[in-house]
Amino acid sequence: MSNFSKQRFRLILAGVIGFGLLLVFWFQAGGSRRPRETAHSANGIARLPPTILWAWVRPEKLDFIDREKVGVAFLAKTIYLRGDQTISRPRLQPLATPLDAPVIAVARIEADRTKPANLSEQQLHDAAREISELGHLPNVVMVQVDFDATTSERSFYRSLLVKLRASLPASTLLSITALASWCEGDNWLDDLPIDEAVPMLFRMGVERNQFLSLLGAGERFKAKRCQESVGISTDEPIDKLPKARRVYVFNPESWSPAKVKQVMEANAK
Repeated sequence: MSNFSKQRFRLILAGVIGFGLLLVFWFQAGGSRRPRETAHSANGIARLPPTILWAWVRPEKLDFIDREKVGVAFLAKTIYLRGDQTISRPRLQPLATPLDAPVIAVARIEADRTKPANLSEQQLHDAAREISELGHLPNVVMVQVDFDATTSERSFYRSLLVKLRASLPASTLLSITALASWCEGDNWLDDLPIDEAVPMLFRMGVERNQFLSLLGAGERFKAKRCQESVGISTDEPIDKLPKARRVYVFNPESWSPAKVKQVMEANAK
């Protein structure tokens, strides 16, 4: 078998496995029923639980959580932009959630820095199609896009979000993760067709102390889309967590009942 054929075979196999695992998720999450109380509106997003756990690249068993207090945002797909290519990788890890619990499907976008993406109309179309598919998964009430877009990639990203909003089901909310700088002096988010932007208060590098001091003093981010949610990590504790309606929590290790209880107690302080 040639190298090209082998690569093509691996891509097809990954897609088949990913589809199978999504079916596993479907049945573990309670079948095809969709939560009744959802809407593409501020009222709809207000119904999300106050604590959201990110379930990333590992198997996660979260069927023990209280669905009224805790939600799950799971990495469902990773999209790589490379040259003129748009390469999609499905989730390959199983996920268990409570019966009929609403969930958030996350699409991570990676732009290749060694072979920069052309950011063409075709890539825009392909990426929007791949992400919009997540809005039709069972129990998904919101799609979240995770893309650390550079300044030169913002026009592409804006167009992608506009196209995505138009192609998602009307009842499906749209969220993005956001660099803290986007929410403050470099704000470019307020006119995006999104329901929320989640400022990432971890892995911030040299800007960490600056932003945490700002928020610790009771200030709010200037961007309105960034004022309702925050994103934190269990391995970078924050002494004074900013007030927010929702807290997204990343865990570099697998979630356990003890870890979830620790997060809930810390957020309650």
